[in-house]
Amino acid sequence: MKNDLWTFTNRNGDFIFSKPEEISRLYFPLANEAEFMSSVTPLLKGDIKIGQNNFLMLPVTSEDLYSTISGRNFWIYINQNNYWAINGTPHLPDNHDEEVTLKAGILWHTVKRTNKIIGLTAEITNFIPASGEHVELMTVKIINTSARAITFTPTSAIPIFGRSADNLRDHRHVTSLLHRTKLASNGIIVKPEMSFDERGHKINFYSYYVLGCEEDSALCIGQFPSIESFIGEGGSFICPRAVFEDYAPVKKVEARHHGKEAIGALRFRKKTLIPDESITYILMLGIAQQPSEIKRIYEKFNNIDKVKNALRDNIDYWKKRIDAISFCTGELINDNWLRWVGLQPILRKIFGCSFLPDFDYGRGGKGWRDLWQDCLTLILAYPEQIRDILIANFSGVRIDGTNATIITKKPGVFISDRNKISRVWMDHGVWPFFTLQLYINQTGDFDILFGKSTYFYDSQLSRAKEIDTSWNPNLKHFKQLHTKDGHLYQGTVLEHILVQHMVQFFNVGKHNNIKLEDADWNDGLDMASEKGESVAFTCFYARNIYEITMLLLELKKRRKKKTIRISKELFILLDRLHSRPINYNRSDEKVTLLRRYLNAVKTRVSGKKVSVKLENLIADLSQKWQWMFSHVRKKEWIALNKNSGFFNGYYDNRGKRVEGKINSRIRMTLTGQVFPIMSGISSKKQTKHILAAANKYLKDKKLGSFRLNTDFKKPQTDLGRAFAFSYGEKENGSVFSHMCVMFAYALYQRNFVQEGFSVLESLMHLATNTRVSKIYPCLPEYFNLEGKGMYSYLTGSASWYILTMLTQVFGVKGHFGNMIIEPKLSSRQFKDSDTVSMSCYFAQRRLSIIFVNPEKIDFLDYKITEIKIKPFKIAYKRSGTRKLKFLREDILSFPKNTHITIEITLDK
Repeated sequence: MKNDLWTFTNRNGDFIFSKPEEISRLYFPLANEAEFMSSVTPLLKGDIKIGQNNFLMLPVTSEDLYSTISGRNFWIYINQNNYWAINGTPHLPDNHDEEVTLKAGILWHTVKRTNKIIGLTAEITNFIPASGEHVELMTVKIINTSARAITFTPTSAIPIFGRSADNLRDHRHVTSLLHRTKLASNGIIVKPEMSFDERGHKINFYSYYVLGCEEDSALCIGQFPSIESFIGEGGSFICPRAVFEDYAPVKKVEARHHGKEAIGALRFRKKTLIPDESITYILMLGIAQQPSEIKRIYEKFNNIDKVKNALRDNIDYWKKRIDAISFCTGELINDNWLRWVGLQPILRKIFGCSFLPDFDYGRGGKGWRDLWQDCLTLILAYPEQIRDILIANFSGVRIDGTNATIITKKPGVFISDRNKISRVWMDHGVWPFFTLQLYINQTGDFDILFGKSTYFYDSQLSRAKEIDTSWNPNLKHFKQLHTKDGHLYQGTVLEHILVQHMVQFFNVGKHNNIKLEDADWNDGLDMASEKGESVAFTCFYARNIYEITMLLLELKKRRKKKTIRISKELFILLDRLHSRPINYNRSDEKVTLLRRYLNAVKTRVSGKKVSVKLENLIADLSQKWQWMFSHVRKKEWIALNKNSGFFNGYYDNRGKRVEGKINSRIRMTLTGQVFPIMSGISSKKQTKHILAAANKYLKDKKLGSFRLNTDFKKPQTDLGRAFAFSYGEKENGSVFSHMCVMFAYALYQRNFVQEGFSVLESLMHLATNTRVSKIYPCLPEYFNLEGKGMYSYLTGSASWYILTMLTQVFGVKGHFGNMIIEPKLSSRQFKDSDTVSMSCYFAQRRLSIIFVNPEKIDFLDYKITEIKIKPFKIAYKRSGTRKLKFLREDILSFPKNTHITIEITLDK
């Protein structure tokens, strides 16, 4: 696919973008894994922070990117008639004589700006060192591109906000009075005396700084410590009097400079460049807790060779990280775009769901769903690194099957909702097992099921229907579940999984589907807590219970294990092991049994364990998932005609069906179809009918992908706020990447390969059509009615896209620790070449898997006919199979540091 705005320049994801300033809301992430975070635009706007309470630069949203003039400003002053803001001022008419090109790669960003009138070119590079320092490095290279010598005076102008984002609208002036500014020989350091925010009044230990030097370590000749001293009375950031009138810099901080809005305005010595000569200025924009950190960072990066080495190390570091899972599809744009998608789960781990301009909500961190889904690609790449994290994450589960909603940066540490709002997302119970199952399949580590973890405890009881008024959040032991005799209670990971799924099996509405409660995956379905039901996630829970059953069968076979121990209270929900099991067709009987369980675990548990025979547990679970499958198939299918139909996905707060033909209009959701297909509840015939309906009612013919729902035309106050959004935005009918990718995943699972490939391809085409999407290479959260990409980089859809490409498209996946290769490749993927490949890790071995399809045969027609394993000179032929199985012990027999290549021939 051709893109006329930017072009990839290699296979590492590097690209060149012409005239990037013509798109108003472009932004680019910079970060390291020490969680120093920033965003930068073609005009060098954006912000820099380490968290909600520590912003170096002014916090910005996407709307600020074109309206603010605060940024990483750098001025060149020649005389009163010739001056230049090298970061760009596109609103000024003389900027028509500037040429701008942006070059960027994985977490580095360079803007090249040429001013034809003045005769200078500036190349500005920004990156955050991968070595872990809390600093953004910025180099400004000035080149004389004229035919004459040019003399100029350079001045940086980077405003220092130096406090919490809360203070943008909460005591902004008062908190500036706390600033104490120090002029160092190499820059400006601001250390507020205190901080005022929701945490209270505290002594501050953080310093915010802008340091600088020339390429040979020559220092600046002075500074302007406050915005007042820089812009001058009557001046502005567009016309700063310190630049335009060539003010002499301040040599010493006076009392009048303290308690003011600060700025990293460093004046460098006057410089003359002859034609083709250049000079580079180095700026360090950072946050530190100790003065020694500032000194150490300056000494590490205070000449151009040090910075070049740091940039080279940065590029190498991120290349290695992204290479962990990489693809060669035969299309350069697709392969490079996938590198950016592969970066996104790492960015979400660093940024959480905040701290980039589109994400103007939250206070950092991530939600429960994010916590687990962001593990997916990490498990595929480095499963051995994540075992302890998975076990620790289960300590966020409550004994009523709900979970903590605020996740701290420390694994296994959770807090109650900071807004003290009791709410429950009914889908939260599915994600931990889905993630754990992937881990077990990749590693064969069944022992993790018996790892011990605590349960989260706070004032929220009985799935947020009751409150423990005695709960004290200031007492540490109150944050974990205890027994009635006061001991800390722990259960196995398996017990936590069973709690999450058994509670939900009985937590049903009058239509016998699991209650919607305060929302499911779609946060916008938040107004049906009384009578709402989610058929969609009933399907997901049903599939999980099926998969748990299969896992236990394998456990029984592998470990010869006959019994497991679970809490005495949980046994209540294993009703098929009771003398009087309930009737699953009676929703009232289910709710009564659940109430009995919730009363038994309300504030504390007995601490007593019971032994359950594994074969009996398997029998109980089998009856549950079989009943759920049958129920949805019988009760929720909507036939439109003999070739078209779909599943109802929801009931609203009146207990009415949401989907179907209502008031002569078809209402349909994509979510309501994805999970019946993915779970296996939808038959092959029904899946064909769903595709026919989705193509007619959900597919946007112009954009080529599927919308989240049809237009319901008016707010749905009995279902959720989403339907008050403008249609085509966010959860109301946008092309929502996450659900589209899961749709593709589900279709691949069911061998609808062409259809699944088309969904994935449509998202890639939307994302890389920048004239429409108006984004850099990435997979955004959604595409709106116009096709514009919204909420770039921090979306769970990226993990699912990589998961789908690896385990479904290329078919490389684990199964109870063994490796399965089951490629589901469309003939369209071989249009330009007869070979595609991918690289990944399995059992800590580096693998490259090459698929050769000389006749370009489609999935349903090809078989695996030949296998070659290099460098071991292993070769053998196969016939009549589309799937290979490699035992784990066979893979482990290969030397650990050997790069293994498996070449697979596909033929008739």
